[in-house]
Amino acid sequence: MQNMKHVDQMMRQAVVDGVFPGGVLLASREGRIHFQGAYGTANAVSGEPVTHETVFDLASLTKPLCTTLAVIHLIQNGRLKPDDPIGHFLPELKTSGKGAIHIEHLLRHTSGLPEYRPYFETLRDVPGKERKHRLWGLLATEPLESGIGAETRYSDPGFLMLQQVIETVSGTCLDRLAEKTIFEPLGIKKLFFAGPETTSAGIYFAATEDCPWRRRILQGEVHDDNAWIIGGVAGHAGLFGDIAGVYLLLTELLRTWHGHFRQSVFSPGLVRNFLSTDTPGIRAMGFDTPSMDGPSCGRYFSPHTVGHLGFTGTSFWMDLTRKIIVILLTNRIHPTRENLGIREFRPRIHDAVMAALL
Repeated sequence: MQNMKHVDQMMRQAVVDGVFPGGVLLASREGRIHFQGAYGTANAVSGEPVTHETVFDLASLTKPLCTTLAVIHLIQNGRLKPDDPIGHFLPELKTSGKGAIHIEHLLRHTSGLPEYRPYFETLRDVPGKERKHRLWGLLATEPLESGIGAETRYSDPGFLMLQQVIETVSGTCLDRLAEKTIFEPLGIKKLFFAGPETTSAGIYFAATEDCPWRRRILQGEVHDDNAWIIGGVAGHAGLFGDIAGVYLLLTELLRTWHGHFRQSVFSPGLVRNFLSTDTPGIRAMGFDTPSMDGPSCGRYFSPHTVGHLGFTGTSFWMDLTRKIIVILLTNRIHPTRENLGIREFRPRIHDAVMAALL
């Protein structure tokens, strides 16, 4: 598409300007890919280039693309309901005040739990096999910062709590559940968690931060400290993937939302319920929506849009009514998280993409 030349130039210039060492961008409309490009380096030390096969640490894209979809799977199979109180599954929470939190509160970030806690600092000296159990103990005693349902506060601990519910109800770990019930049925090979037992042969990872406490440049291991400390599989972070894997999953969700799905992995009614954006200022369940003031997706996405950002420099936005998907995967925190240039770049590149598509 002729108008995409400007998009290509912007991506190339972003690498030159140091917005990120490398990245990939994909834009599609009505099931047709109109633009896909790879830029820069996956590792600034080795000079390894980014390609369309480069695997990125997706960070908080784990929340909508894995944890939320695992909840949908369990609801479809009659194991959960959005209004279930989590104390029903985690009885140890009943006396803490958190037992009355509903699954939907966790999905919409209205549980009252804090935005973030550095649990890894407490768990670093705990033997590896005991860390996950100890983390659940820390979550169980974590004080609420507001009343249940009273405020929207984006919460990593909330999705760690959701992981605990999922694994308790399903009897299996989150990564295995997602692999067997979502990724494998859809033929997606490169969406996975990179734990200690992950076979990385033939997989080319984008590097992330030069970690000050792990004392190495991270490549092929999760950047998020709380996810890493419990083995790399967490409800809020830990998923890795390439551009094709993310696109295939989003395409299936978009088709399902419109009732034209290829695989019966997701229920159309549930997908429409989860991705509903009818109330301004209220998050969809498990997915973000464009903010009212200066949205990162720019100015041109419709009000019926869902997406999410990842701390490592990843994002996707999906305009449900226009059937538009835009995915941007970068390693902007390589070698340091202090590089914040992507905040200004994201809305500009999305505006350029949408101007070309529309």
